[in-house]
Amino acid sequence: MKIENTKAQMRKGVLEYCILLVLDGKPLYASDIIEELKVAKMIVVEGTLYPLLTRLKNDGLLAYRWEESTQGPPRKYYELTDDGREFLGELQKSWTDLVEAVDKIRNHRA
Repeated sequence: MKIENTKAQMRKGVLEYCILLVLDGKPLYASDIIEELKVAKMIVVEGTLYPLLTRLKNDGLLAYRWEESTQGPPRKYYELTDDGREFLGELQKSWTDLVEAVDKIRNHRA
């Protein structure tokens, strides 16, 4: 097994959580979401984001609104719904539990 495959699978597993974190508290245009994820080295291909945004929207966790742009066509801005904020809270708890469990295993080995 190649390490790059495993690393990609690990990133993929937390990408949904990261998208919700990026959108927490502020509506963003898709390219802004991509930029934040790229800076954090969580995403490298734009095509990865759009299916996730659609799924999160269909699940009721995200909403979007169109906003006129001075630089071209209208832009679609994504934001968390109330259900999305609640789901993010649950994910944050799960993330904390997971990190603590992994740390216990790592520290027990040392």
